[in-house]
Amino acid sequence: MAQNDEFIREVDEEYRRDQLAKIWARYNGIIIAVVVLVVGGIGGYRYWEHMQESRAQASAVRFEDALKLSNEGKSQEADAALDALAKEGDKGYGLLARFRLAAERGQQNAEAGAAAYDALANDANIAPIWKDLARLRAAWLRLDTAEAASIRQTLEPMAAPSNAWRHSARELLGLSGLKAGDMEYAGRWFDQIAADRETPSALRQRLAIYTALVAGGPVQVTQ
Repeated sequence: MAQNDEFIREVDEEYRRDQLAKIWARYNGIIIAVVVLVVGGIGGYRYWEHMQESRAQASAVRFEDALKLSNEGKSQEADAALDALAKEGDKGYGLLARFRLAAERGQQNAEAGAAAYDALANDANIAPIWKDLARLRAAWLRLDTAEAASIRQTLEPMAAPSNAWRHSARELLGLSGLKAGDMEYAGRWFDQIAADRETPSALRQRLAIYTALVAGGPVQVTQ
């Protein structure tokens, strides 16, 4: 019985070798081409990956250099460096440069910075989460100049429990209420900040000041 099993295995192996030989004889050109494509594809991907990493590292250095210029008070040079990086850098640092450039412009002129954030918020190539951040920062810059209704229309959808920027959106909405003397509106958003377990500690510290202002009521201006 054992000899029969051994014989069957040998016949089976021989049959498979014959089949493989026939397949190779018939399709060897295609098989070689597929192998070349696979190996070439892996090599090409490795090269692309290396180039992407090198580009990201170069962009990181350029971004740090731009920040250094800004910290040294060289605003024009920093703006030029950030603008070039936004156009030429890798996708991640290019977006980061655009946000930083908007912040730099906002320090010099609030509306110019807000306009730069508007451009980010309206860019179809940017993910929704970063568009919301741009809208939020534009609203911060316009808090003292824009109509409360305009700010609220932009920020109220962002104050939803599922939004990543809800804490800052609620703070801004509350501040818009304080600015307008609408303590009921302001208190509503400050209450939401207080009730959210994930509210950052720094915001909770500011909340004590905000709630005191709400409790004090609108400031009466005497003639």
